[in-house]
Amino acid sequence: MFGPRQDPNSPYSGVIARFVRQLVRGEGLTVFGDGEQSRDFVAVQNVVEANLLACRAADAPGHTLNIGSGRAMTINNLVRLLGELTGTEPEVTHASPRPGDIRHSLADITLARRVLRYRVRVSTEEGLRRTVRWHLRSASEHP
Repeated sequence: MFGPRQDPNSPYSGVIARFVRQLVRGEGLTVFGDGEQSRDFVAVQNVVEANLLACRAADAPGHTLNIGSGRAMTINNLVRLLGELTGTEPEVTHASPRPGDIRHSLADITLARRVLRYRVRVSTEEGLRRTVRWHLRSASEHP
């Protein structure tokens, strides 16, 4: 999960918050492995929406539901897109893969669609635009 206001210094922050902050500061990025590993990056607004839907869905109790975008994106594609959104040419260093990292992760949101009538309202790309915009504003307000 990612979005505006996520603290890139928190040990719980994902790669997006850290990468955006580094790009805004003109720093290079470290990608572990070849960058072809993929993740289901979901904008925080979608997770909030799913939680609100779960509060009202009569069939939700007793279910464990995956919430995601339902789409996988490689780290290399993420870096490319973040470079476009920040107007930078990311300098990427590849490091050894981290032990235990999974190669591909994709949320199966089929049950959430059925039980909650969940649908992705904020695409990964739009969520990234909003996140980059917030980081750029934040950097200009707090240099």
